[in-house]
Amino acid sequence: MTLPIEKEAIFPRLDGIRKNIAKLRELAKIPFNQFKTGDPFDLAQHHLRLALEGVFNIATHLLSRIPGGRAVEYKEIARKMGQSGLVPAEFAERALVPMAGLRNFLVHAYADINPKKLYEILNQHLNDVEFYLEQIKNILEAPEKFGFEMN
Repeated sequence: MTLPIEKEAIFPRLDGIRKNIAKLRELAKIPFNQFKTGDPFDLAQHHLRLALEGVFNIATHLLSRIPGGRAVEYKEIARKMGQSGLVPAEFAERALVPMAGLRNFLVHAYADINPKKLYEILNQHLNDVEFYLEQIKNILEAPEKFGFEMN
């Protein structure tokens, strides 16, 4: 018997990720010369870190409901999401694994973050987070297709 998905563990994080992505999209509109110093750069780091924490908290919750699905390292969590069919395997390798690395960098090497690289992420890769949210929505709308129950 597997544990059901706890809605209260997922839905607030989904809302938080959406809010963070909206803030990041606004920050991405700021010209780079203004973005790279001061508040926009700092806020972008903060909102991106929170969004990625939410992504991996949801993933960990879902994987913990699958026998053998538990993972400790973030890149392992990303790969198991693809291996388990919760997200397409190609997406897991192309997007989730790099998100895991970025999450770790934002948490542990925040003093070394390159403003240009962060600006590029905001302008070119936020759709990956939105794609992930769509995959989670599919799971929540039909949990039985993925072998889950909802609580």
